[in-house]
Amino acid sequence: MKDAFFRAATVCALLLVPALAEAAEGFATANVNMRSGPSTRYPAVIVIPAGDPVEIHGCLADLPWCDVSFYGGRGWVASRYVQAIYRSRRVYLGPEYYRPLGIPTVVFQFDRYWDRNYRGRDFYRDRDRWRRGPDWSEERDQRDRERQRQWDRREWERRQVSEDRREWERDRDRERREWRRDDEMRMVPECDFDDISCEND
Repeated sequence: MKDAFFRAATVCALLLVPALAEAAEGFATANVNMRSGPSTRYPAVIVIPAGDPVEIHGCLADLPWCDVSFYGGRGWVASRYVQAIYRSRRVYLGPEYYRPLGIPTVVFQFDRYWDRNYRGRDFYRDRDRWRRGPDWSEERDQRDRERQRQWDRREWERRQVSEDRREWERDRDRERREWRRDDEMRMVPECDFDDISCEND
């Protein structure tokens, strides 16, 4: 019976070792937004209060951003806002500490990450907008705003031209009416030669 218990305990311990190796413990150094991607332009998931613990799942090799968990939520935090315990002291996460702390270098795979973590979030509906990255999204937003400004300007010019045309047509119609009145006033009634009711030259 004891052997079976020890074997089960050993198996459980071995199963837990990879899980423990997957995440290192860290601390937020300020009230910081946990983002849905490795940039401040991605939508915020939650604010991590200063001093609260986070689990670090990995960090990017080329950008100073780390994939973390906070109370069941998952997201990205800039490494300058996360510290970890290294040799009995807190250090900011930098590439030199990844290996000693057991933090793997990871890659941000947008579709897998968002499908796994954000299906219930409001911003998930806009995933096509964010798929190409936040910079592309911002550039597209700027292009859309510029197109809207150009359309507004053209629409204003069109309306201005229409208003000018309407004003011109009103002036033209008024002038025509005045010409008609002038013509009617200038008209000499036709009379017979001996008609005394008419004045003849």
